[in-house]
Amino acid sequence: MLCRAPPRLQGCYHPRALRIASVIRPPSTSPSQRALLSTLRPSLLSQQPNWPSQQPRSFGASAIHGAETKIIHVPSMAESISEGVLSTFNKQVGDYVKQDEEIASIETDKIDVAVNASHSGTITKLLVNEGDTVTVGQAVIEISLEERDTPSQSPLQAEQKEQSSTNKEAPSQEPKKETAPSPTPTLAAAAPPVSNSQGPVSAFRGSRAETKVKMSRMRMRTAERLKESQNTAAFLTTFNEKHGVKLGFMGPVARASALALREIPAINASIENDDTITYRDNINLSIVVATPKGLVTPVLRNMKSRSIVGIEQGIAELGKKARDGKLTMDDLTGGSFTISNSGIWGSLFGTPIINTPQTAVLGMYGIQQRPVAVDGQVEIRPMMYTALTYDHRLVDGREAVTFLALIKKYLEHPASILLE
Repeated sequence: MLCRAPPRLQGCYHPRALRIASVIRPPSTSPSQRALLSTLRPSLLSQQPNWPSQQPRSFGASAIHGAETKIIHVPSMAESISEGVLSTFNKQVGDYVKQDEEIASIETDKIDVAVNASHSGTITKLLVNEGDTVTVGQAVIEISLEERDTPSQSPLQAEQKEQSSTNKEAPSQEPKKETAPSPTPTLAAAAPPVSNSQGPVSAFRGSRAETKVKMSRMRMRTAERLKESQNTAAFLTTFNEKHGVKLGFMGPVARASALALREIPAINASIENDDTITYRDNINLSIVVATPKGLVTPVLRNMKSRSIVGIEQGIAELGKKARDGKLTMDDLTGGSFTISNSGIWGSLFGTPIINTPQTAVLGMYGIQQRPVAVDGQVEIRPMMYTALTYDHRLVDGREAVTFLALIKKYLEHPASILLE
């Protein structure tokens, strides 16, 4: 359009005003029109069009373009565990995480598995929800590898922020509307007296409120294993009494059990595939430990070479790891015999359930002062009940009674434990 204007007019217009001049100028100009344009020229030169800002926009973590992304998958948990429930996300979309930082937790049948960041970056997407069942190798989180920078505010964002703060500070000028008094309802329009009966009913319902909590995966798995044990093992429980027990701790009982298992190897064995018996040389005791999430059975290994002091130390370490939720799958596998101490909770008698695929479990209960016959005289002695639950397909009653008799002998004569 500029080429149509005479040369003397081409240099009179501001470069940004060329568009305006080309619109208002007709294809051919008369002397009167040229005079009009000459009067408009100063005003066009003085006007500075408000052109849109060409400054580049800045983007936050939710608008990352061109940055490399990585997918974080469910880590391998153990050979026997292939899935779990994603219990919690420790980070959310937009959070920056460092490499190896824990960003989620997966609850399995026995332990909690941490999901750690494989790279440093910003979380851009959560691919699963809390409470979903996830499998090993499944994608759970997407992160961007862009370096962590403080994003600069664009003029538009600053203006919106300023406008938002202004709106918050400005008091509401709208006057309160006065509510006119409602007319007195007539007798025909009066509502039935329901309010008198609703009060007691709501109070009654409130007193019967119930809270339903989804069973944790660990507790469900424990229930499944106990039910499986009841359905597969032929239960027979033999009881015996311990007289004069002076050391009511797990150390002496575990040591006595290891010595008795060495003499009765069938109780340390197990049945596999309903037609194969596996006898073990090593004695690895599973110790029942109560945690806020349920019962776990960490394994105390190499009992043949452990002293009472070593046993006590090992039990203390496993108990602490269990309560802190730091047990690994290696801590929970490989047990050949289980000891359950229900006496610490005040139980005096009970029947423990076999921890399959093991063959037997020893239950020990609370120690109390009881009258017993000693050399023809009635005396008060500390006494503890023990119960051995065993799989009768592999262990006979004679072997079970002999096993309990050996434990009784070792506990009533602690010197025999130290000499073995």
